Amino acid sequence: MSAWRPVPEGLAIAVRVTPRAARDVLAAGTEHHLAARVCAPPVDGAANTAVIALVAKAFQVPRSAVRLAGGDTARIKRLLITGDSDMLARRAASLYGAVP
Repeated sequence: MSAWRPVPEGLAIAVRVTPRAARDVLAAGTEHHLAARVCAPPVDGAANTAVIALVAKAFQVPRSAVRLAGGDTARIKRLLITGDSDMLARRAASLYGAVP
């Protein structure tokens, strides 16, 4: 699986999460996942909530448009972003420095 792929609802992304970071950052990762660093600890879903908020901000969508599709307790999470898949894919590509 690549870091993101269009789906009928919008865009599916894979994100590798590092909790307890100094600041919240979403950036390019590998070809298989984006990289997220969040300040929140991996306790009681705090890191998952922080990742959802971070992804929503980075993709300029409301938090309600981002949901965890898999990997609740795993380091690599699958998220679904609801919206225009072409626009969302351009934003994902921009994280890798690709021209949107």
